[in-house]
This record gives sequence, structure tokens and C-alpha cells, in this order.
Amino acid sequence: MTNDEGCLPKVSVIVPVYNGEADLPELISCLRAQTYRAEAVEYLLVDNGSHDRTAAIIQTAIKKAASQGITLRYLEEDAIQSSYAARNTGIRAAQGQIIAFTDADCRPQPDWLELLVIPLAKTSIGMAVGEIIALPGKTLLEQHAENNQVLSQQHTLAHPFYPYGQTANLAVKRQILEQIGLFRPYLTTGGDADICWRMQQQTDWQLDFVPTAIVKHRHRSTLTEYSHQWRRYGCSNRYLHELHGVELMRELTTSQYLYRLSRWLLKELPVNSIKAIAHQTPPIEIIGTPIGLFGAWARTAGQKTAQLPDQAREIAWLDDAPGLNEHEPQS
Repeated sequence: MTNDEGCLPKVSVIVPVYNGEADLPELISCLRAQTYRAEAVEYLLVDNGSHDRTAAIIQTAIKKAASQGITLRYLEEDAIQSSYAARNTGIRAAQGQIIAFTDADCRPQPDWLELLVIPLAKTSIGMAVGEIIALPGKTLLEQHAENNQVLSQQHTLAHPFYPYGQTANLAVKRQILEQIGLFRPYLTTGGDADICWRMQQQTDWQLDFVPTAIVKHRHRSTLTEYSHQWRRYGCSNRYLHELHGVELMRELTTSQYLYRLSRWLLKELPVNSIKAIAHQTPPIEIIGTPIGLFGAWARTAGQKTAQLPDQAREIAWLDDAPGLNEHEPQS
């Protein structure tokens, strides 16, 4: 495999979509703007049981993309409600030597794909992980996530068990998936860590970080969305503990919550308020501690209540019955 001009590896970019009508126009615009040569890439958008205008938006976009020589495909995964099952559907339909992933609420930058695949020309590198940065935040929660780089891959790459990348920005050689299997289709969270760890445990392939291959991500803007996000992280902790034996997250005690809130109220709040007025710190830092504690509480709740279903232990394979449903654009 080589990245020389005129001999680029074929890449399949897979995006699972669930009720994505608000995000799809910008996402598709970002995909159409990629600098990776159009003849060497296909974009597979996999509808995971949407009941909004997702299908219509994608099918309209297929026609526009075709006029530019860009291959955009619409697939469906309606048997299993899981983004990992949707990704598996995309993988089975993919024609590329390299499989890249991003999400509907991401905005890949124009040179994202071109930069992401470069390390995969090395024989020792099996996966490439790009960076995830925040779109400019409007709400306090979005600004908090942006200020704390919540989704930065540098956090997951520093995991004490094995490094891993999030599927919002990850590429893998197809031959690895043939060797270790696909995603666990019934897993609802933690599947990106699981597949990265399986590669590192079962093969000699290595994972490489490409900080310049950037996708921008829309953060959660309401308390309900924020709570669901951190509960899901807690569920992921529990599932990965069951699947790989990794340590569970340490839970804060009631006294620790009270101590941190007291310290915030008596020390951090007045100090950060003065710094914010003097433009020495972002205003969001004034309430950063209570937001962080709320996230920690939600993550603990998710970890406590999560139970890994037996089906979620199953690993899908390329030669399994695909259940593929691909649609041509309607005239």
C-alpha cells in the first residue's frame, strides 16, 4: 500500500446515522470537501433506524455528489439498534483497503482523510487515530466541554490498559478486521476501545496518532444530553470491565462531593470570578467544578446500573450474514 500520487489506497469512510437530519447537511458538505482524491474514496452513510428525514437528505445528496464525481452511498441497518451494528453493515459493503470512521455530529476538516491514512502506509501500523476538537460552543455546557477538551483522543490514548481511539476519528486496515473480527454488534458503548484493544492483544499491529487529522465535534448543549453522555461513559466502564477486566472508575464518596463543592464555593468561585472579570480565565471556569461533579455523578450512576447483555459479547465477522440493504437514489 502506498500514498504516492496516482496510487492512493482505496478508502471507505463509514458514518452511522440515527435521526441525523440536523447534522447531515454540514457533515455531507465536509465529506464533499475532502482533499483525498475522489476516485479513491467512497462515503457510506448507514441509517440505523431513523424516523426523521435522514433517508431523504442522503438520497438527495447522492445525486449532487455524483455530479462532482464523488461516491456517496446510502445503507440501512434496521435489525439491531446500535451504531456498531451500523458500522459493521458499512464494513461489509465497503470496497476499500482502509476503513475510516466518523460520526454524523462531526465536521471532518478538508485534509482530514488525506492526513489520517498516511501512517497506514507503514507495515507496522494497523490503525490511525486523528484528533477531535470542539466546535465553538454557545451554551455553558458546550463551553465547558470545549475548555476541558472532553473528547480529545489524547485522553483515550493515555488509557492505562491499552491506548485506543474513538470512532469519531479512526481508520483501520481492512485486513485487521478480517483477522480479529468486526465490532460487537449488540454493544451500545465502548466498542471503539474494544476493537482497538483486540487488535493490540491479538496481533502485532500498532496504533498511531495523527494530531493534524482533525474532526470537529458538536458537544452536548443541555443537561439531559450531558447526563446521558456521562452515564454512557459509566456504562462503557462497566462493559469494558466485563469484557477485558479493566479496573472500574473510582467512585467519589458523599463527603468528597461535599468537600469539593465547599472548596469551589469558598475558594474557586470568588477567585475565578475575579480572574474572569480581568479576562485572565474563561468565564466558564466559574462553574466548571459543579458541572464536572455532575458529570462524575452521572458516570458513577451509569457504571453502577449497567449490565452487559450476553449478546453484547458476540463479535461479528465479515462472512456473517450481512443483512445489507442498499438503496439507489430515488428519482
